[in-house]
Amino acid sequence: MKTTKVLCVLAVVILLYATHGAMAQDDPGCKDHPVLSRMPNFYIDSCEKKDFDQYLFADSKGKKLAVEGSYTFIKYVLKEGAKAPSETQIIRNCSNAIQKIGGATVFETRDQGYLKTEKGGTTTWIHVRAHSGGEAYDLVIVEKKAMVQEVTAGDMLAALNKQGFVALYINFDTNKATIKPESKPIVDQIAVLLKDNPGLNVSVEGHTDNTGTAERNKTLSQERAQSVVNALKAAGIDKKRLNAVGWGQEKPMADNKTEEGKAKNRRVEIVKK
Repeated sequence: MKTTKVLCVLAVVILLYATHGAMAQDDPGCKDHPVLSRMPNFYIDSCEKKDFDQYLFADSKGKKLAVEGSYTFIKYVLKEGAKAPSETQIIRNCSNAIQKIGGATVFETRDQGYLKTEKGGTTTWIHVRAHSGGEAYDLVIVEKKAMVQEVTAGDMLAALNKQGFVALYINFDTNKATIKPESKPIVDQIAVLLKDNPGLNVSVEGHTDNTGTAERNKTLSQERAQSVVNALKAAGIDKKRLNAVGWGQEKPMADNKTEEGKAKNRRVEIVKK
């Protein structure tokens, strides 16, 4: 009888251990996001993924900023028996990890961090919220893809005839003048516009937001305008019909205090001559 009781107690202990082990496993279907791996001794308690949603992040001054894109939520919980880090330690750990891959901390408090990184035409925003005394933390990650403008030669001609210029959003590599593949159709349509209207001469004018120095922005905008001109010349447009100008941050069309405003200011204008 005593042996039977011992075996029963042992079976209960094994069952409890197995149950705890199962509870400490990642929730089925959940995994770490590629941009930010988990801290040691944490497992995924729950997660949610949406193809498109909006989430409020914080800008550099702590003001709310709506960002839209693919949405991921992950809740991490500390494994039983492991020592909990402080909430600040969790925030700092995630911040350091993002900085190592070229990202930055936008805004930070004791228990929350708003981070951002850019790669391959995608801006990724991360909100880290530590809670429960460091025994859990949540991640909200929104991947905002670069704006891809759809515009035709006819659209451009109408704008030129109406207002004398058209603002185009041509995506370039970060801090470079290399035109990204997704913006090639826009350049192709500029070429169509000029081929269909042989008497039309234009000035290609680059503009930036106010990130960085005014001197660098002036140079960068000139290089980007020239890059578009070079692409048009390669498409068969006579160079005598083209002129490249870089204005840098001198002529904003929106408020540089917001991310949306900055995005509008990063543009290339085709100006009728």
